[in-house]
Amino acid sequence: MKPRVLIIGDSISVGYTEPVKRLLADVADVERIPVNGGPTTRGVEQLSEWLGETQWDVIHFNFGLHDLKRMDDGRHQVLIEQYALNLQRMVRRMQQTGARLIWASTTPVPEGSSPPRMPEDAIAYNEAAAAVMVEAGVPINDLYSLCLPRLEELQLPANVHFSEHGSEVLGGWVAEAIGRQLQG
Repeated sequence: MKPRVLIIGDSISVGYTEPVKRLLADVADVERIPVNGGPTTRGVEQLSEWLGETQWDVIHFNFGLHDLKRMDDGRHQVLIEQYALNLQRMVRRMQQTGARLIWASTTPVPEGSSPPRMPEDAIAYNEAAAAVMVEAGVPINDLYSLCLPRLEELQLPANVHFSEHGSEVLGGWVAEAIGRQLQG
């Protein structure tokens, strides 16, 4: 039986899941949660349901784009302090499964994206998440740094989402990160 891989994340992960499945088809069974992971508040509420009874070998996960979204009052959907606490809770829960975990950093936010997000918030939220992951010993798949120099090629204009080509490239990076954990 092939190793089992679970991808948890937002719509960015929706875009790269099929390329990951295709690239790892010979070595792993890759599944994704059935919904947009949304903010960490949803993750905290639904994580046990998403994990189910399956024995996962690797879990590749991300939260951030929804957390850092600005609401009508200008506040973030999830404040950065709560974001970090929510990530800590979810990491502890996922570690209980015995799976190898991989955190994917939040991808860059372009100027003028809608709903309102600020580019600097992606950096701050990634720093908060990185601190949680380092403390927990979770490897980081730094999608932010991988994408940043190639945004014009990979990302849609004034949009947090990626072109089909961009999702293929992300899928390759994610498949490589998962492959390393499967070998480790």
